[in-house]
Amino acid sequence: MRVTLVFPGIGGKGFDSIGQGMDSGWISHGLAILAASAREHGFDVDLIDLRALQGWEHFEKEVGERKPDVVGVSMVSADYNPSMRSLDIVRKVNPRIITCVGGPHPTISTDEVADDPRVDHVFLGEGEISFPNALERFARGEEVPRVVPAVMPDLDEIPFADHEVFLAEWRRAGYAKESPEAPFVERMPAPFVTLIAGRGCKYNCSYCQPAERRIFGRRVRRRSVPNVIGELQELREKYEFASFMFHDDCLTEDREWVLDFCRAYTGAGFTQPFCCQSRADIIVKNRDMVEAMAKAGLRGYLIGFESGSDRVLRFIRKGTKRATNIEAARICRKHGIFVWANYMLGLPTETDEEVMETISMLKEIDPDYYSPAFYTPHPGSDLYEYCVEHDLSLITDHDGYRRNPTGAKIKGKDYIYLGWALEESQKRLWYNRLKRRVRYLWGRYARPKKIARKLWQLATGG
Repeated sequence: MRVTLVFPGIGGKGFDSIGQGMDSGWISHGLAILAASAREHGFDVDLIDLRALQGWEHFEKEVGERKPDVVGVSMVSADYNPSMRSLDIVRKVNPRIITCVGGPHPTISTDEVADDPRVDHVFLGEGEISFPNALERFARGEEVPRVVPAVMPDLDEIPFADHEVFLAEWRRAGYAKESPEAPFVERMPAPFVTLIAGRGCKYNCSYCQPAERRIFGRRVRRRSVPNVIGELQELREKYEFASFMFHDDCLTEDREWVLDFCRAYTGAGFTQPFCCQSRADIIVKNRDMVEAMAKAGLRGYLIGFESGSDRVLRFIRKGTKRATNIEAARICRKHGIFVWANYMLGLPTETDEEVMETISMLKEIDPDYYSPAFYTPHPGSDLYEYCVEHDLSLITDHDGYRRNPTGAKIKGKDYIYLGWALEESQKRLWYNRLKRRVRYLWGRYARPKKIARKLWQLATGG
């Protein structure tokens, strides 16, 4: 039985966009692990990444040439439209192909997907066990329910993500960069890779929960340290990576796991720098852990500051305060850890004065990288339900779920003002610009060997 998986993530940069940043230069770990899991059960699996294709005619040609028996499409809310168009084309090529969808959107908005005649089966939650089991039943001619419940796997028992299922497609499309995945900042040098150590999040932010718990369950599950080290060793052997990123929602919430990892990472001879996502309150409460991570190779934290207003932070149930955000950035600076600042403008109930509080916080934090968004109500979250209840949402199409600071998302907001605020939030104060320039020049020119060479040249006249 031939299985073709489809990654439909063209909502950001469109077709023919491989290598153009995070949304077009990283693999989907969900599909990469699903492919490896299906192969473990003896199935012939390939993948079509729409980002590597030239257009819909190219997709139709690929489906026709590959002749799959089963097509599986991974779907987030923002990629609903290209996902469904993919299924239209699959039906056109061969109506007998069994069509399956899975991922966050089918899990959260099950009825919308299950009621669509283009979809034969909807897989909820995690599919590493349920999808191969369904393939075996397809092969035997047995019935499979239209909506297949999730089976949560032991994360140490499933195979590592198969990076090659993506990279082979990218190479076929002419992507011949020096990095398996696209480095997203200069401090993460190529070759660069990503991996995921766990699933779930124990925090209760209203713009995310309870959607996350519906996908992964209430409890955070994390792979063992030896299992993660084993994947890193395999990636080092295959790709000789120079840096990597943990793509977990919040790697640092289990300090003992992190400390064990740091010891094992250096003990296994790794020196490559890495980065991960964390929270301001975790950083402030675990300064020794931050120091240990920095010594092991941590170069950056991606931190969800979200707002500079304590009232807004309470409203979205973030569990942090403005002062905590600022202190976390100070700790990062002390250890030479870059700060990637995630934040939102245009949150429900947020006033113009509170937007200015976010701007002033960012100027004080002076992050290395800015990652802003206009608040976007996502299905499955409590804040989404708040927007529905108060008739706030301006999103009329799934494309509107894309996290971007461009289009209007909710009613009652002056998006011209928010556009100005977006620009202003990324303007550094003059003394921060000066400090950054001094640090850059010092790092570039104040090197002992270079100084010694200059002194020798002056002394010898050479």
